[in-house]
Amino acid sequence: MRPTDRDTLLQLFEGLDRDSLTFRFFSGASDLSSAATAMAEVDHTRHYGLVATRGDDSHPVGHATYMTSSPGRAEVAFAVAEELQGLGLGTILLAHLAEVAESNGISVFSAEVLPQNHRMIEVFRESGFPIETSSEPGSIHVELPTSFTAEAVERFEERDRLAAAAAVRLFLQPRAIAVIGASRRRQTVGGEVFHNLLESGFEGVVFPINRSADSVQAVRAYPRIGEVPGQVDVAVLAVPADAVIEAARECAAAGVAALVVLSAGFAESGPDGVERQRELVRVCREAGMRLVGPNCLGILANADGACLNATFAPRVPPAGNVGFVTQSGALGLALIELAEDRGIGVSSFASIGNRADITGNDLLEYWEEDAATEVALLYIESFSDPRRFSRVARRAGRTMPIVAVKSGRSVAGERATGTHTGALLSASDVTVDALFEQSGVIRTETLSELLDVASLLSSQPLPGGNRVGILTNAGGPGIMCADACEAEGLEVPELPLAIREALAEHLPREAALTNPVDMIATAGAGQYRRSIETLAAWDGIDALIVIFIRPLLRGSEDVAGAVAQAVAELPRRVPVQAVFMTVGDREAMASASSIPTHIQPEDAARALGRVIRHVNWRARPAEEPSPLPDTRPDEATALLASALGEGADWLGAEGAAALLDCYGIQTPRWRVAADPAGAAHAAEEIGGRIALKALGRQIVHKSDIGAVRTGLADPTAVAGAAVQMDESLAAAGIERERFLVQAMIQGGVELLVGIVNDAAFGPVLACGAGGTGAELHRDVVVRICPLNAGDPGEMLRALEIYPLLRGFRGEPPVDLPCLEELLLRVSAMVDAHPEIVELDLNPVIAGQREAVAVDARIRIRPAAPARPWPSTWKPIEP
Repeated sequence: MRPTDRDTLLQLFEGLDRDSLTFRFFSGASDLSSAATAMAEVDHTRHYGLVATRGDDSHPVGHATYMTSSPGRAEVAFAVAEELQGLGLGTILLAHLAEVAESNGISVFSAEVLPQNHRMIEVFRESGFPIETSSEPGSIHVELPTSFTAEAVERFEERDRLAAAAAVRLFLQPRAIAVIGASRRRQTVGGEVFHNLLESGFEGVVFPINRSADSVQAVRAYPRIGEVPGQVDVAVLAVPADAVIEAARECAAAGVAALVVLSAGFAESGPDGVERQRELVRVCREAGMRLVGPNCLGILANADGACLNATFAPRVPPAGNVGFVTQSGALGLALIELAEDRGIGVSSFASIGNRADITGNDLLEYWEEDAATEVALLYIESFSDPRRFSRVARRAGRTMPIVAVKSGRSVAGERATGTHTGALLSASDVTVDALFEQSGVIRTETLSELLDVASLLSSQPLPGGNRVGILTNAGGPGIMCADACEAEGLEVPELPLAIREALAEHLPREAALTNPVDMIATAGAGQYRRSIETLAAWDGIDALIVIFIRPLLRGSEDVAGAVAQAVAELPRRVPVQAVFMTVGDREAMASASSIPTHIQPEDAARALGRVIRHVNWRARPAEEPSPLPDTRPDEATALLASALGEGADWLGAEGAAALLDCYGIQTPRWRVAADPAGAAHAAEEIGGRIALKALGRQIVHKSDIGAVRTGLADPTAVAGAAVQMDESLAAAGIERERFLVQAMIQGGVELLVGIVNDAAFGPVLACGAGGTGAELHRDVVVRICPLNAGDPGEMLRALEIYPLLRGFRGEPPVDLPCLEELLLRVSAMVDAHPEIVELDLNPVIAGQREAVAVDARIRIRPAAPARPWPSTWKPIEP
């Protein structure tokens, strides 16, 4: 709110009905002009206000304000336009007010509410803030704290989820659809989309919009959507890019709720397309329309009883339990065709193109509550909001496996980094791997692997463990499968005597009754069926892979039928995959059953390995970041503000040590000295063995240029080393500013702990082998901050140097809980202070009783203010 918004505020007040005016001002006949003037006189501290507007014409739809009533307390009031009442705007305004008020030293909000103003009471109750109410003559007095509680966060995220799911439901469950650009010619995009809608069995009404035809494909056409009789829920736009904006405006005027824009020529095509896309989004925002696309293939709903094909794809997959979303229309066509070939049934499909509004996150929110969808498949080229993706995937993945192909493993641009951590993270997309690992998403390398995993998840139960039984009629493929299983971290256990004896009853003497079980080439359909029954009955395996390679004079149809029958009659639920090693035989198996069927044994092992990792993730308890004792975030904020005010880019040694101390991150005893004599004096104060380091703007990696000496025994040795260091640095043209004198940390394992603050992902934390060879060894594990309580332990166990941490060849083990706590403290620090854009603690020395950050480099820069809450209302920029 600004004083210049006085007339805007008056416009809002004058648009309220009598009841709303009474609720806001306790009178329906207030002097609205004077009220607007008073509300506009804000100072942004004692008196603060927010105005919510809609559209480019700044049409006001909401106002919220607080006015300080006494030290630490303020009174709040709200007004929301009639058309948006009850939709959550008041709750969002309250959240924003609370955050600003808390930063201004206000800890308590109060409000006077008329008893009949049930909606306002509901806003306070539904916000998640703990509220206290008391009755007074003619009003209800409400008080609430301004701090955000865990319950408040959960409530807001629930509103976000419901809004996203409702938006997707608009597209997949409409009652009437219009195709703007519908054509009589089937070979055009508009012609194919209209034909597919008619042929799909859609039970609603489909209207063709064509300005030059009276009918399209035997259906009456309309020149404009405004002339269509009745309400249209979804409009599919298949017109040239330069005609899309005008068509969208006509849809807005006609009250259309959602647009699917198939047309290309937007943000993917250059600066003119970017501006065209911005204008399209503006039109949609002004009208409250939701948007899929532009530059997309369309949408498809294929669950039983909800058939809808608003795509121009030539084929439609069968109905099933898999949801697809893709950013590429061309790959969407391939996915639809490949899914049909694999027998994978689809519940719904969306090609989202440029993601100007609806994103893959929204589809995940919808599928999470959609009973028809049990598996989600994603083709991702980039993330619109990776932190929201992480929240959604972590929650949805507990009940619905999510499988993704993320293209672009190479980095198009390079980070300008000055730390080992930055160099390690700039060379690959390990950040995406970390996001998927933490979120339980199954990452596959190719579309073929995506469909392999989808086939397993959609048709088979989840395995209870990682033990695999292998049944084959040829030794070579069985061995290949066993090797692939072990490479994926799966176990191929030996069979007990009882199972071997049961198999021997129906298999020839030459059969190998171990695991893999090689029935030899003469094995027939009956032997396959009985062997599957025997192996599946043994509780020593959690999954079964059945391999068939056709010998001479034996058909595959009878074996395929026997395998299908045996799996249908399993004595217990275990996932089964088949490997039929020719295209024709694979087709025979696929026609006999929905069992996932591969041509190569390695494909079955790889798919099972990925599913097992998801099962293991799901078994972990859902944890949240734990509060840490003895941290001083306010002091850290002040320290960073001072450094930024002085124009600092990298914190000095004193600033870095002070910042780490605010979060309880241990450093060695240290002093700073101006010259060799001062370094000797500092060494005498510290005592013991000393490490000497040169500091200066030109000095980044100290070991590379001889700017560090360790193990110095006494002050005289320190002074001598300082003189030698000055001479060598001067000869290299490097200016030394000061010396850092530190106590030596004896023994222990050297690690690197660092972060890079990614523009999209936020703080990314790396932990790995440290010291001068950190970039050479590249033994590093990455996670997105904030870390949960169990993340540090998993990170350390994943390192190749983990045996060193546990104690190797007689060396004592390090204090793992202390090291894990250091990781949590670094995570908490960088998550709380986005000004920290790069941090390198190298080395961190992990010892028997401590974990000490021996060297620290911290880069800072001003950070944009954080948004108080996640929201489905995205910026208009594409």
